[in-house]
Amino acid sequence: MNPFLRHLPVPQAVVAAATLVGTSLLPVHAGPDWPMFRGDPALTGVSSARIQAPLKLQWTFKSGGPVLSSPAIVGDRVFVGSGDSNVYCLNLKDGTRRWAFHASGPIEASPLVLNGRVYIGDVNTNFYALNADSGAQVWSQGFDEKIKSSASWYSPGPGQPTAILVGSYDFKLYSLNADTGRTNWVYETGNYINGSPAIAHGKTVFGGCDTIVHVLNLKDGTKAREIEAGAPIIGSAALADGKAYVGHYENEFLCIDLAEGKVLWRYRDRAFPYATSPAITADRVLFGGRDKRLHCVQRADGKPVWTFPTRGKVESSPVVADGKVFFGSDDGRLYAVSLADGSELWKYEIGQPIQSSPAIVENRLLIGSDDGSVYCFGP
Repeated sequence: MNPFLRHLPVPQAVVAAATLVGTSLLPVHAGPDWPMFRGDPALTGVSSARIQAPLKLQWTFKSGGPVLSSPAIVGDRVFVGSGDSNVYCLNLKDGTRRWAFHASGPIEASPLVLNGRVYIGDVNTNFYALNADSGAQVWSQGFDEKIKSSASWYSPGPGQPTAILVGSYDFKLYSLNADTGRTNWVYETGNYINGSPAIAHGKTVFGGCDTIVHVLNLKDGTKAREIEAGAPIIGSAALADGKAYVGHYENEFLCIDLAEGKVLWRYRDRAFPYATSPAITADRVLFGGRDKRLHCVQRADGKPVWTFPTRGKVESSPVVADGKVFFGSDDGRLYAVSLADGSELWKYEIGQPIQSSPAIVENRLLIGSDDGSVYCFGP
C-alpha cells in the first residue's frame, strides 16, 4: 500500500487506494497482513479484515504441482509453495509472478514471512530463509526427514535475534536463529511432527503422531508439560486464554487447560479423524473433519452449535472473518458460511480437492488447490 495512505482516516484511505489501483472503491489490500499459517503465532485462524460475500474470482496463478501450501500475504505480495518444488512470490493485484525459488523437493508447508524474509521447508528435508524481495536464498538448514510443518516465530528477549520454530518428520522440533539458521535448541518427541507449533506466553504447544500434546518453554526448549491426547495428532493446535484446542485421529476434539495439564472437554461425533487446525473466536471453535463436515462448538464446554455438510473430506483449515467462515473441501468447492448459524452464504466450484487453507486480508481471499493453481477472490 502507498505509504501516504497510512496517515488518512479509513474512509479516505479506502477511496485513495481504489483510485491508485484504478478499480472500484475497494482496496487491493488496506487491512492487516496474513504473514503465516493461521495468521498469527497462536494459530487462531481469525482475520480482522472485512470481506464481503458473494465473492468473485479476481485471478488465478497456475503452478506445476498441487498447491497444498496455504498462502501468506504481506503488503501487495503473496507467497506460497507448490508441489512443483517452487516457492512463488506473486503480485496481489493481478497474480503475476515476481519471483520463484526452486527448492530441493515438493513443498507442502506454508510460508512464514517475517522481517523481509520468507521461511519455509520442503519434503526433501531442507528448511530455507529467502529474501522476500528477490527470492534469493539467505541460508538453509538440513534436517533428517521431510518437513510438512509450517514455521512459527518468537522473540527470545531484548537484544536477542528472533527465533524460528519448525517441526519435522525426524520427530524433532527445532528452534533456529532467524538471522543465521543456527540451532538454538532441539526437542525430540516420539514420532512425526506434522502440524505447526503454536506460541503464546513464553510457551510453544504442538501435537505429534506420538499422541502427546507437548508444552515447551521457549527460553531453552525444556519440557513444561505433556498431555496424553489418546491418538495421533496430525493438525495444529490453536491457543487462547491459557487453553489449547486440537483434534486427533480417533474422532475427538479436545480443549486442554495448559496450566493444569488436563483435558477440560472432549467433543465426539462420528468415527472420523479431525485433521484441520481450528479457528478460535470469543465463544466458538470451528474445525473440519474427514466426516465431510465443518463443526462449530461452544468454546466453554464443547457443546455443538451447528455442523455444515459438504461432499468431501474437510482438510482445509477454516478461517473466520467478518462474521463468516471460509474453508475448502475435497469436494472441490470453496465455501463461505455464516458464523452465527452455519447457513451457506456462497460457494465456488474449483473442481479439484482443496487442502490449502484460506488467507484473508481486506477484501481478498487466497487459497490453493490440488489442481496446481492459486485462486484470488474479491467482492
